[in-house]
Amino acid sequence: MKNSKSSTSSTWTGMVPVDDTALAVTDTGGPGVPVVYLNGQFATRGYWRRVIAELGAGWRHITYDERARGRSKRSADYSFAAAVRDVDAVLAARGVDRALVVGWSYGAVVGAHWASRNPERALGAVLVDGAFPHDWLDEAMEQRIRKLFRRMSWFLPLLRPTGLAPRMTADQQANSNIELGRLSRESELGRVLDTITVPVRYVVASGTSFGSRSDEQERIRTSSEGVTARNAHIQIAAKVASNHGAILRKDFRAVAGAVREVADLDRAPESVAAKDDTETAQVRGSAR
Repeated sequence: MKNSKSSTSSTWTGMVPVDDTALAVTDTGGPGVPVVYLNGQFATRGYWRRVIAELGAGWRHITYDERARGRSKRSADYSFAAAVRDVDAVLAARGVDRALVVGWSYGAVVGAHWASRNPERALGAVLVDGAFPHDWLDEAMEQRIRKLFRRMSWFLPLLRPTGLAPRMTADQQANSNIELGRLSRESELGRVLDTITVPVRYVVASGTSFGSRSDEQERIRTSSEGVTARNAHIQIAAKVASNHGAILRKDFRAVAGAVREVADLDRAPESVAAKDDTETAQVRGSAR
């Protein structure tokens, strides 16, 4: 495992081997609450810098680039199942048992699945404009996705050296997006969200962004209302003005606020237990 130290003595940056690839990871270390950030489908860990700065040094921030994104290596497997496994691989490599997961877009769906499967390890989750159970994928949409990525295929290689595009083929990216659509169906994602037993907060964007049409995204977002109605552990922390693509840049304070809220909720049972113990001791002492 290759590693190097940054200007902050406790920060670790290096490559974490997993399956047939290696993931570029940064872990600020320290005793703070571990927060692992899950990126958008073709985004990199750099998107989280404003959220991390807003939260500050009192937290343990763990960021990584997914397979073939950013500085991570290519793989033969870009499936959603691999993305969920990678969360465990990164946490295991960094010696973290319990963590708060924060995911944007595709990463929100990854975070929801991970929190559902690991209630004893998840401190909670923040889902940033993603993980909305909605049947948005049909045959016409699937064809539209494939057409879009075919059109983009000629200039994607030009963007890869800048980190703005993954080292995946157009077909691989289209397949990943289509798989996300299937996993996002009400019958699939709704069931996952309904089983979550840890605190979860949505931060929901507004308006449209690249690739969407009319009020398409807003209609998808309304499915969160059904989720919160069915599961008391899940609530909407904020509805913000920025669109899907700009939310981490313009509304990072709202995201950081949701992280603080979820962390406080995880601490609450300990605080209540401590208060009960103190009151019991006082009663016993007065009875003597």
